[in-house]
Amino acid sequence: MPDILTQDASDVTSRLPDLGPRGEGWVALQGVLLVAALLAGLLGPAWSGPLRWATMVLGVALMIAGAVLLLRGIVDLRENLTAVPRPKEGGRLIETGSYALVRHPIYGGVVVGSLGWGLFTASPFAILVAIAIAGFFDLKSRREEAWLKDHYPGYEAYRAGTRKLVPWIY
Repeated sequence: MPDILTQDASDVTSRLPDLGPRGEGWVALQGVLLVAALLAGLLGPAWSGPLRWATMVLGVALMIAGAVLLLRGIVDLRENLTAVPRPKEGGRLIETGSYALVRHPIYGGVVVGSLGWGLFTASPFAILVAIAIAGFFDLKSRREEAWLKDHYPGYEAYRAGTRKLVPWIY
């Protein structure tokens, strides 16, 4: 049995399921995770005092940064925006605006914002769900990138020079 760490990334990506003709199942799973993150934050704070105030401030900053990244990603896509991961027929590859910083700014915005929510609410469970959301969007973006590579001839060059989800980090 081959070791997953030594496999080519494209080989691993090719085994990710489509979950529907346009990837509708990925969107459904995403909705479940987002609801879980929201509800987990409502379970109540696990810490208090100065640490709570510090994480509230950091959480607000991350939620704002995530919202800006997400909204800018939506605006930059314009007519190419679709709720599903498979690209629109007749669409074009966007490499400007937020897409010059990261390949998936909408996903990255959700990841950053959900981590901010977990810190703001002082909920370890919400932080764990935010980590799960980050893993989910890493997988979803791999599935999407296989479709983008097939759809746009210049995608590999764009991918090679642009971070994936979080500007300057990942």
